[in-house]
Amino acid sequence: MNPSSPLWLLAWRQMARDFRAGELRLLIVAVMLAVAALSAVAFFADRINAGLARDARQLLGGDAIVASDQPAPPGFAARAAALGLKSARSATFPTMGRARDEQGGATRLVTAKAVSAGYPLRGALRLADAPGGAERELAAAPEPGTVWVDAAVLGALNLKVGDTLLLGDAALRIAKVIVVEPDRGAGFLGFAPRVLFHQDDLAATALIQPASRVTYRLAVAAPGASDAPVRAFVQWAEREIKANDLRGLRIESMDTGRPEMRQTLDRAEKFLNLVALLAALLAAVAVGIAARDFAGRHLDDCAMLRVLGQPQRRIAALYLLEFLGVGLLASALGLAIGFGVHHVFVWLLAGLVDGALPAPGGWPALFGLGVGMTLLLGFGLPPVLQLARVPPLRVIRRDVGALKPASIAVLAAGTAGFVALLLAVSSDLTLGLIAVGGFAAAVAMFALLSWGAVAALRRAVPESSAPRWLVLATRQIAARPAFAVLQVSALAVGLLALVLLVLLRTDLISSWRSATPPDAPNRFVINIQPEQGEAFRQRLAGAGVARYDWYPMIRGRLVAINGKGVRPEDMADDRARRLVDREFNLSHTAALPPHNELVGGRWTAEEAGGLSIEEGLAKTLGVRLGDTLRFDIAGMPAEGRITSLRKVDWGSMRVNFFVIFPSAAIDDLPATYIAAFRAPPDGAAFDNALSRDFPNITNVDVTASIGQVQRVLDQVIRAVEFLFGFTLAAGLVVLFAAVTATREARAREYAVMRAMGAGARLLAQVQRAELLGVGALAGVLASLAAVAVGWALARYAFEFTWNPSPAVPLAGGAAGALLALAAGWWGLREVLRRPVMDTLRRAAE
Repeated sequence: MNPSSPLWLLAWRQMARDFRAGELRLLIVAVMLAVAALSAVAFFADRINAGLARDARQLLGGDAIVASDQPAPPGFAARAAALGLKSARSATFPTMGRARDEQGGATRLVTAKAVSAGYPLRGALRLADAPGGAERELAAAPEPGTVWVDAAVLGALNLKVGDTLLLGDAALRIAKVIVVEPDRGAGFLGFAPRVLFHQDDLAATALIQPASRVTYRLAVAAPGASDAPVRAFVQWAEREIKANDLRGLRIESMDTGRPEMRQTLDRAEKFLNLVALLAALLAAVAVGIAARDFAGRHLDDCAMLRVLGQPQRRIAALYLLEFLGVGLLASALGLAIGFGVHHVFVWLLAGLVDGALPAPGGWPALFGLGVGMTLLLGFGLPPVLQLARVPPLRVIRRDVGALKPASIAVLAAGTAGFVALLLAVSSDLTLGLIAVGGFAAAVAMFALLSWGAVAALRRAVPESSAPRWLVLATRQIAARPAFAVLQVSALAVGLLALVLLVLLRTDLISSWRSATPPDAPNRFVINIQPEQGEAFRQRLAGAGVARYDWYPMIRGRLVAINGKGVRPEDMADDRARRLVDREFNLSHTAALPPHNELVGGRWTAEEAGGLSIEEGLAKTLGVRLGDTLRFDIAGMPAEGRITSLRKVDWGSMRVNFFVIFPSAAIDDLPATYIAAFRAPPDGAAFDNALSRDFPNITNVDVTASIGQVQRVLDQVIRAVEFLFGFTLAAGLVVLFAAVTATREARAREYAVMRAMGAGARLLAQVQRAELLGVGALAGVLASLAAVAVGWALARYAFEFTWNPSPAVPLAGGAAGALLALAAGWWGLREVLRRPVMDTLRRAAE
């Protein structure tokens, strides 16, 4: 080293030399993978957030929305007009669209939307005169007597523009094909195709009945650029809702937003963040192992530099500059890969992300650079900085100046910085804490169990009768317990990602998809009027449908518990607040539903004033047996005492209710009926006949809806699996780093054994036995941890019973052994080939 050369030039030359020697490759790959995974998610989230901010008013359908399950009081529209705001109304509900009998009489579940003049207040509809035809934008509502439809409606009903569409009792002429509707709900809620018509035609359809599910929206918008009138309206509306206890009304604005698209994309982003966090955590382990191995290789070089008079400060600065350069290079490569990968996310989630997204900002790039530098400097630099303290005496005495464990303060500082960065990217404190905390717990468990296994290993192998290669392999592992624990723990962490991916993609998802019984109902028919009940049931019997659920359905709002009025703000739990703020679906029946399990109290048929509630609802509301609940049902109070608790399997695809009155009949309460059945083989013809004879009903084909939900979930799963490739690569880097971390120590030990007469075949057997044993132990530990995580996901996330196969730990152990053997063959192949004298000479130098 020329003392007169600039320090940055020396650092550059050393980095180039170390890279050519292959000593920096693992570090660069680990950092690059972490930066690529995290920056890809960051680029994707940044573009989504920018797109939602750009289109927020169009997604809302105005600057602010008053949404409710009943029409908003007239005072809200009057107040908007007084503030100079434009307004428009809409009513959205599911129903059945039909073709005329002479055109086939086909039916299709649609989402009907009746809009007033002035719609849309923000944005414009994109329409066509025929499917695939020329598009044009129009900021207007359909003319009375006409209807605009999605192209899927025309295909399903075999209609064309100009034909008649039957909605309830109304016949409307199809005038346009909807290509883009600016304020349509997105993601999981967009099952049925849209049918858009003028609000003046709503009464003629006779589709809205007392218990119908309708979402009413009053949209307001400022005519100018100022948002002050909108803010004034929102503040007035919130005060009005609170002061008059207007239940069911809520305000959606730029701050609250429409939740459908946001929740769907947030869910996908959380999945991706979770996988990216795992990749970053694995990369931290790989960086720590690889950096320590790098420092061990440079001990002798630094001792020679000290002999030549180089001060500690200059040596430390040299390696600091080298690692800064490595961090910048690896981070830049990771950012380039992440930028390309985020385009794959946009493509994979094409069904959820509509329209051209804005270009990403600079924050994701800065974040990726911060991740790379924090990862390398926090976990890689501490062992390397010890090189500056190597004593010159090491040149003649190899037993001095060995690396020491990093100080607690240094490790804590690096770990704290990296954890803070991961919590920031997680966008969810709970998610980040679970990921980081679970990772730390897994590492601690792996270390503890592997230490116990190593301690018991030597006693488990009888030296007098066991094969020589097994005895030597056992001694090799037991002689270096710290290295063995490090290897097993690192291998287990890497294998955890692989096993968890396999379980998630196969057993768990397969169990989730098969949770629905094969003979479960695939049709849910709602809005059946009481006077239609007998004729409807006769129609089912005539079609051979013998088994079906048939229950009255009453819509009521919870207004009091034990005589005390309840309001959403009185509830501490978020779910309880949402439940209190909306209407419940109630029912009554004298017999306990056969698919419900009684878990508390007693079901007494025809018990006056009795109530049976679902146990989960009881926990959420904080009520118990003997408490009283009062409901407001279309302005009429209905009160009852909780006499039983039921366990409901919501995945059974049966009709279920939160609250049931144990009576066969309840007079004077407005009710409709719901039926759930498995359609006969000619399902389409049967659906058409039902809709023709009972035009007011809504017949939901659950098979099609679940299929669409599953396709959206599959899109998210594919994106997660794609990103999981980075996690698996990081796991393999950890595995490779752990196996090769003791390469020089193994080389010296094998050289001594060869000098004492051990043959190459025996040493190869010893190496294979050691790698297979360490890998098998790591695989079993990783599989047990993955089964625990998988069970928790099945129990608390997917909410179904999952019984893991007892073969999972065995398969994980076998996979771990084979992967460790493969990594060892690749990383340690030159150890057995190195000449004995060369190895011993290196050890003596």
